[in-house]
Amino acid sequence: MFHALMNLFSVCWKPFRRGTDDTGREGKEGLLWFRDVGKYGSGEFSMAVVQANQVLEDQSQIESGPLGTFVGIYDGHGGPEAARYTCDHLFRHLAAISAESRGIVTAETIERAFHQTEDGYTAHVSDLWSTRPQIANAGSCCLVGVIFQQTLFVANVGDSRVVLGRKVGNTGGMAAIQLSTEHNASLEEIRHELKELHPDDPQIVVLKHGVWRVKGIIQVSRSIGDVYMKQAQFNREPLAAKFRLPEPMNMPYMTANPTILSHRLQPNDSFLIFASDGLWEHLSNEKAVDIVNSNPHAGSAKRLIKAALHEAARKREMRYSDLRKIDKKVRRHFHDDISVIVLFLNHDLISRGTVLNSPLSIRSALDH
Repeated sequence: MFHALMNLFSVCWKPFRRGTDDTGREGKEGLLWFRDVGKYGSGEFSMAVVQANQVLEDQSQIESGPLGTFVGIYDGHGGPEAARYTCDHLFRHLAAISAESRGIVTAETIERAFHQTEDGYTAHVSDLWSTRPQIANAGSCCLVGVIFQQTLFVANVGDSRVVLGRKVGNTGGMAAIQLSTEHNASLEEIRHELKELHPDDPQIVVLKHGVWRVKGIIQVSRSIGDVYMKQAQFNREPLAAKFRLPEPMNMPYMTANPTILSHRLQPNDSFLIFASDGLWEHLSNEKAVDIVNSNPHAGSAKRLIKAALHEAARKREMRYSDLRKIDKKVRRHFHDDISVIVLFLNHDLISRGTVLNSPLSIRSALDH
């Protein structure tokens, strides 16, 4: 049964990319890459990413086929390695694990895919420890959404976010409902969670330069990677001194355990906005939903990013046109890398199930 199902995946999962009518217009505007509109198994999508770092640390992907529809937003930090590794491996792990489970996606199969990805990245760091020890301090927030048989699963480690736009009655109004749980030390409940897990460590969360950080180093408490905060064997030379902690590590300071929610899609659920923290730093949930709801589907993701950039420019008392002239690396002083994927929900298609003869596989550009 396992081999038969894996053969099904290999036959059906032949991605179509550039040059087809269904993937929509793809383009670039300086550091902004976008795909204005395209079709996936349950409706239309819009996708965009803007780079701020010297090397793009965000990755994102859409996969639509036998497993329904999979969306991944991977917000890297400390370098691009963990986000790229996650984008390369997490969906593949989920496909293989689900094949073992008769092609069914559950919260358990998603959690196992997270853990296999974490284990794989840890092994990758171990293999390269003597030559590239710096990848031990690379990590990635990881937000995954899976639409499978009329159910949406949302799994998250870190502080990326997915927000649902839901129609309110017949008023034309749209409610903004956050579906993901965030793991950032700026949140009081996360600081409380960390203190409960580490009762004998008064330095488990430290306020540094006005920002709460785990061990005074990192803001998120869960991630893929960051193995120097999870295993003592990686918190030593040749890792750079600024990442090494003086006290012995008796237990991991961070985990890769996702918070998972399942939501039965309802007819008034209109669209989903998946985005890395760089967007939500400048836009509220309500503002993002209003922008999507008030405009055509095409260009939705690009429109959200531009709204965030306008806000980032306003905060620094500058014009958006001047912000656009600032190159990567220096741009990071104004905003982070931002990845956005908007899924519009066609409930006729969702109720019928994903069409297997039109699979889709799209990954955001590696760098710009």
